[in-house]
Amino acid sequence: MKLLPLHKLFDVKYGNSLELINLEQCTKDTPNSINFVSRTEKNNGISAFVLRNEDIRENSANTISVAVSGSVLATFLQPEPYYTGFHILVLTPKAIMTKVELLFYCHCISSNKYKYNYGRQANKTLKEIMIPSEMPKDFQKITLDKLAIPSSKPILQKKIELHTENWKWFEIQDLFEIKKGKRLTKADMIEGETPFIGSIDSNNGYREYIDAKPIHSGNTITVNYNGSVAESFYQPKPFWASDDVNVLYPKFNMNPLIALFFTTVIKAEKYRFNYGRKWHVERMNISKIKLPSTNRKQPDYEFMENYIKSLPYSSSI
Repeated sequence: MKLLPLHKLFDVKYGNSLELINLEQCTKDTPNSINFVSRTEKNNGISAFVLRNEDIRENSANTISVAVSGSVLATFLQPEPYYTGFHILVLTPKAIMTKVELLFYCHCISSNKYKYNYGRQANKTLKEIMIPSEMPKDFQKITLDKLAIPSSKPILQKKIELHTENWKWFEIQDLFEIKKGKRLTKADMIEGETPFIGSIDSNNGYREYIDAKPIHSGNTITVNYNGSVAESFYQPKPFWASDDVNVLYPKFNMNPLIALFFTTVIKAEKYRFNYGRKWHVERMNISKIKLPSTNRKQPDYEFMENYIKSLPYSSSI
């Protein structure tokens, strides 16, 4: 597949560099409202809705917004006109592209996110990121109207409350066997079908797919001990993990619902690992996490599963 620098396919310009505090916020349904796109990696980059101002240039619909600081390379197709905050670059295709093509390139760009850990910005280098010169033929068969839309319905209709003040502390080593990932340099990687889990904070940890036998089993949890420390993901399939990732093998009967509860609890420990403090295996073994417990002072796995079942979209897991 031929690769080209991004600027060969897109015109790259800064957006509006507006401060939200200087705009009049409103709701999506307010007449004359417009989306405000910031450096967040959530909600398609939209952090607010504001009233249009005739003195402010609108960024065109069907362009791509890219955050070059903050949530670096948070990349989204914007199907409607929009304003932007600081450090957002707007990509306009030089040739006509379908929405599927634009979404494909959003994925290609955001897949480079791992290159911008440790506060490195992309404002000077985004134009030179290498992307495919065209969308692969397999993607050309995709039409947006045929994509499955996840159901927002929960599995359980009953609302379940969290009362964390009654939870108990448990050592991670009592619940999981912790194994390390294995170093694999970029030069030694060949494209294949095995997921490679890196120390990134998006895409379920998937950095790319490699041609190598998996070194870890599925139905496990990955936790970054370096890089984006404490980012945690459930891995349903066998995979290769980098040496910056620890892999948690459950000592109990774990399913995807219980695993998602654990990944959220583990991510909540992230604040303990600022300033370069790593969560290596020895430290993780003796670390404690707070969990709902039974009367016998054991983790209440049934509660964890039912809580996830009660959340919106649980029927689509």
